[in-house]
Amino acid sequence: MKVALLGPIAWRTPPVHYGPWELITSLLAEGLTRRGVDVTLFATLDSVTKATLDGVVPTGYEMSPDLDGRVWEAIHIAHALRRSAEFDLVHNHLDWLPLALSEFCAAPMVTTIHGFSGQNILPAYVRSRSKFVSISDSDRSPDLDYLGTVYHGIDLDELPFDPDGSDDLVAFGRIHPDKGTHTAIEIARRAGRRLIMCGIVQDARYFAELVEPLIDGDRVVYLGSVGPQDRARILGSAAALLHPILFAEPFGLSVVESMACGTPVVAYKKGSMPEVVDEGVTGRLVTDVDEAVAAVAAIGGIDRGGCRIRARERFGADRMVEDYLRIYREIVS
Repeated sequence: MKVALLGPIAWRTPPVHYGPWELITSLLAEGLTRRGVDVTLFATLDSVTKATLDGVVPTGYEMSPDLDGRVWEAIHIAHALRRSAEFDLVHNHLDWLPLALSEFCAAPMVTTIHGFSGQNILPAYVRSRSKFVSISDSDRSPDLDYLGTVYHGIDLDELPFDPDGSDDLVAFGRIHPDKGTHTAIEIARRAGRRLIMCGIVQDARYFAELVEPLIDGDRVVYLGSVGPQDRARILGSAAALLHPILFAEPFGLSVVESMACGTPVVAYKKGSMPEVVDEGVTGRLVTDVDEAVAAVAAIGGIDRGGCRIRARERFGADRMVEDYLRIYREIVS
């Protein structure tokens, strides 16, 4: 089987620090290649992979102010589709723009929908020739048909188990109102715990007005966007990950990464969280600050070893690769 993975180009694949779509595309490329699949990864030219790498943009446009993302994504997609007849299928991880051009794809196209940025992009999906895979059942549109749901996988080797943790709490993800960063600070304050925050600032005004004034370097610490090694250490050394989201989270990669380190999650019961978090095993689902504070107080009742085991069973990268292989075989046959 010859597969083209049409990856995103906002960041390098795999990303140096932030880039969840790039991370999943990388894990899939490496897993498929290990299984003998002939994979060509269309990504930034500084990407690192054991698959065949092809592309046109030198580095992620989020890393270079000289690159216009809209322009380079169009060039990147056109380059990949120009070669599409060479493959048995094209697996799109690059949102809606390849769908608008799917009639020029000479092989079957399947698209993993990593999340809808808004209803206004739905026409590109409805009118396309692509088949679709969701990353959670909650993130499905009633206007689309799906081949299945494939939960994201994680590299368990890069997320070592920490049996002890600490009293600290951690908030891990982009700094944005959707992620409820200010709410995490309030939960930690009321719980009497120190909070460690990591992630890119995606909404500068929100950060400046509601988050930055509360960062004191002692009880509230902000470490910026951190790489894979630091991510595992920080997640594993916490008592719990706070995930007080204010939107319907499509999946929540940091949530399962935290579980894999043995650190349970206290998450708002929105979007995919009831699918991803096993109540009482890998975390607690709550609806407000009061419930979150109570969950933090009782978080020691969750076995960290059991949390790791469940995360390994449900979210290992090998499981994700096998799920996609079954879908590929269905398409090709």
